[in-house]
Amino acid sequence: MNFLKPNHKTPLDVLLKPVDNLLKNKASSGILLFVAVIIALIWVNLIDAESYHHLWENVIGFSVGSFSIEKSLHYWINDGLMTIFFFTIGLEIKREIMAGDLSSLKKASLPIAAAIGGMVFPAIVYLAFNNGTPSESGWGIPMATDIAFSLGVLSLLGKRIPLALKVFLTALAIVDDLGAVLVIAFFYTENLYINFLEWGGIFFLILVIGNLIGVRKSGFYILIGACGLWIAFLLSGVHATLAGVLIAAAIPARVKIDERFFLKKLNFLIDKFEHAKRTDSSFITEEQQDILEQMKVTRAMAETPLQKMEHALNPIVAYLILPLFALSNAGIVINSEIIYSLFSDVSLGIGLGLILGKSLGIVLLSYILVKLKISFLPPNTSWVQMIGIGLMAGIGFTMSIFISELAFTDPIVKEQAKMAILVASIISGLAGYLVLKFSSRA
Repeated sequence: MNFLKPNHKTPLDVLLKPVDNLLKNKASSGILLFVAVIIALIWVNLIDAESYHHLWENVIGFSVGSFSIEKSLHYWINDGLMTIFFFTIGLEIKREIMAGDLSSLKKASLPIAAAIGGMVFPAIVYLAFNNGTPSESGWGIPMATDIAFSLGVLSLLGKRIPLALKVFLTALAIVDDLGAVLVIAFFYTENLYINFLEWGGIFFLILVIGNLIGVRKSGFYILIGACGLWIAFLLSGVHATLAGVLIAAAIPARVKIDERFFLKKLNFLIDKFEHAKRTDSSFITEEQQDILEQMKVTRAMAETPLQKMEHALNPIVAYLILPLFALSNAGIVINSEIIYSLFSDVSLGIGLGLILGKSLGIVLLSYILVKLKISFLPPNTSWVQMIGIGLMAGIGFTMSIFISELAFTDPIVKEQAKMAILVASIISGLAGYLVLKFSSRA
């Protein structure tokens, strides 16, 4: 008997196997994001633009007593669901700082420097075209890297790319996301309401205290975070998605029991379960049920709440929230005007910032750190491959579109910015793919 497989497969198991395989394939999230963009473009340009825009402008709200919030579906996606996206970014940043590629100066120096170069240079390129104009507020748009898209394209190269290079791009994108969060917090926040911000601080303090005294239940952090901190930020003028990053910072990131004790306890419970009294039916005995519950408790003590939440939310973000964001924001009407707008100052600033500014900043600062012997290239990596990674980081889709929604109020300028982001991301992704493909050995 094979104890590693269930006794029989149900029809549901067979039906869900392709879905399970899809969720395990990291490249598929980037592909799904691309499909969502194509659907939005086809919907607007070939089916019915009015129905597309009307759908996202439907008002949804809720009220509790005298308190009520009514916003458009587009708003709930960008400010509500995207908070979960920012929450997962916060979890990932905290994990990498505590025990990952950003946990020491030696590990973190190269991706941090590369990310800083990849944020500063695109902003300079954008301002070279738009400084002193009404559109200069868009300087933050070309600073961002879309980790889902970039890693999705990179995974298409398979074993041609050293694992260390994929790790470097991931770490770079995480630092880039942190930079984008700080830019949104400090430069794209208007009309602060201090009293609501103070309430947000109180709720954050409650979350931190909960962490310090040993509260490990996810429900506590979700309840206080969503019903307290997020609503306070929503009403304070600070962009509500930043609440997601603060909630993530308060999530416990340590295990309650170490690996050795966990194995001993688990082996003891397995042995106890094996010798427990059995029944002849498909039901288990109360003794066996009690042992299984002890196993659940033991498992919960051996994992960090941070990793548990990150593992649970990653598929939701990758396969629902980000594609929905892309679908609701990428509906650009492609006509002669939008094509000509690619040569406007806004479009040139964004496009050249993503394509040239990103790669130049990443490679130049990496080169300086390596030459100064402060850091070293990832193992089995060449400078040509670093140029390819720099180009790949120019895929700025999700975060760039998000910042463009905050930077501009004019719908026409928003459309121009989104078109420039889309075209620049395609060019960067394709150029990066080709450079890496022809500079790497299988």
